[in-house]
Amino acid sequence: MLITHDTRCALDTVVDLVNTVPEDETAPDGLPDVAALQEFVGTHEISDVGVLSELDLSAVRRIRGRFAAVFAAPDARTAAGLINDLVAAAGTTPRLTDHDGYDWHIHYFAPGASVADHLTADCGMALAFFVVAGEQERLRRCEAPDCRRAFVDLSRNRSRRYCDSRTCGNRLHVAAYRARRKEAAG
Repeated sequence: MLITHDTRCALDTVVDLVNTVPEDETAPDGLPDVAALQEFVGTHEISDVGVLSELDLSAVRRIRGRFAAVFAAPDARTAAGLINDLVAAAGTTPRLTDHDGYDWHIHYFAPGASVADHLTADCGMALAFFVVAGEQERLRRCEAPDCRRAFVDLSRNRSRRYCDSRTCGNRLHVAAYRARRKEAAG
């Protein structure tokens, strides 16, 4: 599957956005305030965003939950319905652009759109490309029992199971190894 630079940026953004959702009532919100949203926007180099407000923060928090549902969708039809609803609500307006040193690419948000609509349009379309390509199963949650972070499996054979093999994957492999040693010594 060919993934263009702008689609890859949108995928990274939507994964990071989904992963700001608190995992339970005791976990901190990854977007606790407008300053955190501003930092998120800067980190992901989201263009054409003006001054952010509490209304923007509230709107972005709403859409991230809807994006989380796409990663939890049991099948392509469910994912497609969720993405269609998201993209339609954002007033998607495809247009070609070449800004900030990047070659021609497509923005899906309307000029002057809110940060929530901007994220919804661009990230929603990036996820839509995966559903269209028959690759919806690549939109995953970490299989570590204590994690559940979202990620996009871009491995050649679609075999990635953990959000990060150095942390979650390694931790589970070490635990399994220790359990086998304990059982063998037992």
